Amino acid sequence: MRKKGYFLLMFVFLLVLSGCGRGGQNSALEMAEAGKNETETTQERQDESVIDFESDIKETSEASEQSVPGTGSEGMGEDETKEQDGETGVSVVYMTTDISSQGLMNIYQALSASPSGKIAVKLSTGEPGSNYLRTDLIGELVQSLEGTIVECNTAYGGSRANTAMHYQVAEEHGYTAIADVDIMDEDGSMTLLVEGGDNLTENYVGAHFADYDYYVILSHFKGHSMAGFGGAIKNISIGIASSEGKSHIHSGGTGGSMWGGSQDAFLESMAEAGKSVADYLDGNILYINVMNRLSVDCDCDGSPAEPDMHDIGILASYDPVALDQACVDLVYRAVDGQSLIDRIESRNGLHTLEQAEKIGLGSREYELVSIDD
Repeated sequence: MRKKGYFLLMFVFLLVLSGCGRGGQNSALEMAEAGKNETETTQERQDESVIDFESDIKETSEASEQSVPGTGSEGMGEDETKEQDGETGVSVVYMTTDISSQGLMNIYQALSASPSGKIAVKLSTGEPGSNYLRTDLIGELVQSLEGTIVECNTAYGGSRANTAMHYQVAEEHGYTAIADVDIMDEDGSMTLLVEGGDNLTENYVGAHFADYDYYVILSHFKGHSMAGFGGAIKNISIGIASSEGKSHIHSGGTGGSMWGGSQDAFLESMAEAGKSVADYLDGNILYINVMNRLSVDCDCDGSPAEPDMHDIGILASYDPVALDQACVDLVYRAVDGQSLIDRIESRNGLHTLEQAEKIGLGSREYELVSIDD
């Protein structure tokens, strides 16, 4: 009896133990399955994050390829840009990062210009030792236009203060080897009327200015000791002004000292003189800025500070205000542009753009279009 009770007790014990084992196994399987499901969910989340991240990169990359930093809308196609330019008046500024003879030709061709008659290429011949535009960069364009390089004498002395010396500098810098050169004020000045100016009523340019039917304004964008920066506006104001006209602009139209007048009046007078040139030419003018050798000093300085920022590119437009504004914006966006920014701000250089827009020379709003592949 004891044995039967003992065996019965053992049978019940083994039965219970067996059930517990199956229960433990099932729990372990359930836990493992739950863990597997959680792992799969986590992996799915990770996969989704990777997809989202890659999508963000792709979108950012595509946006970068389609646009260049600027003021106003960016990244439009050529047809859309032209349409906007025609319908809303937003000025188009073309850009290439290819600072070469071919890059210069490409940026000119982007404008689809068709100049006719006698063509002048206005540039700064530059003081010896300065960062003037070299002939290996500009020669092909100048010769393709069959243009005459034009310039005026300085009003501050230096190597280009009189005509004979100025022609000598032009020869030494290689300009006479690629084109005819005309110092436009060698026979004095002619007068242009200034409309809407706050300082000038007249602007005095080189007497030969009227000899040309179309002007290609080819400027080296850089800093300037008095203006803060020099680009297209400075090239059609101070640059086309005769020696007499330069003094008139610098004095803010007062006829006083070139160096002791009001800074803002000088900046405003540059914009006003530039407008008189653009008004006279009535659309027979285009503008190209080369952003290389970006010193804080201009090409009128024979010992300029060495550039401490990278070259940026070549830009072109039919609007000198939009063009200079785009160049200034690119300097402000440059990681190494602080020295030039300091020079611009220390001279209140942006005021020239403000005045130029105010009097109708152009617009500070623009569409920047890259022509690079």
